[in-house]
Amino acid sequence: MKFFIYLMFIVFSTVTACDECVLSKAAIYTKASSLSSGACGYGSLALKFNGGHVAAGVPSLYKDGAGCGACYQIRCKNSEMCSKAGIKVMLTGINKSNKTDFMMSSRAFRAMALPGKDLQVLKLGSLDVEYKRVPCDYKRRNMAIRVEESSKYPDYLAIQILYQGGQTEIVAIDVAKVGSTHWTYMTRKYGAVWETSRAPGAGPLQFRFVVTSGFDGKNIWARNVLPADWKTGVIYDSKVQIDDIALDGCTPCQWN
Repeated sequence: MKFFIYLMFIVFSTVTACDECVLSKAAIYTKASSLSSGACGYGSLALKFNGGHVAAGVPSLYKDGAGCGACYQIRCKNSEMCSKAGIKVMLTGINKSNKTDFMMSSRAFRAMALPGKDLQVLKLGSLDVEYKRVPCDYKRRNMAIRVEESSKYPDYLAIQILYQGGQTEIVAIDVAKVGSTHWTYMTRKYGAVWETSRAPGAGPLQFRFVVTSGFDGKNIWARNVLPADWKTGVIYDSKVQIDDIALDGCTPCQWN
């Protein structure tokens, strides 16, 4: 418990999510498979998220995996070709190029264009853009937990977080048997995948998430998430959703 409280103090003191406009460049991934094999670990699910409007972000946005699933509003600066509204994308991987902040799916890249000009935008391949962090909204869908195929019942458990709403980041996860106060902390394996080799054993499982948004943060409990006979490859409803919006001390981005 002391470790958990100390960790909360550290992450709440250091994680920020400033809602400012950033000028940069965005380019297009020529192969959709590049995004479905992204560092977040979403696999083939990646291109099904957010209507296929997904992207890989630079390390400062990927944040060692904490940025996986974050949503950004991106618009190109060419007013003759692109709309003022831009397009919302979801971060599904890491972009190691130092020339562009985002590598976008072709569907997302084309969606920035004005009606009838999407092919012209596509041919450019790279654009000057402006972007800002925005909340993810999955309507009436809860956050979900997918049990990874590498899990070995009942001791080794690896999970992937899906459909995380709000404008937040999960920075720590604990797991325990339903009704127990003996929590086991999980570690980030990579991207959106967390693991523990000391799973609580047989029985239904509950989870506790440490969530940050700007300089604010809190715990979220998801009770009775995994059944006693949980299976690999299955997605389970957490029965909770995160809708917090980042609190920060910067000047808000004026998106006109």
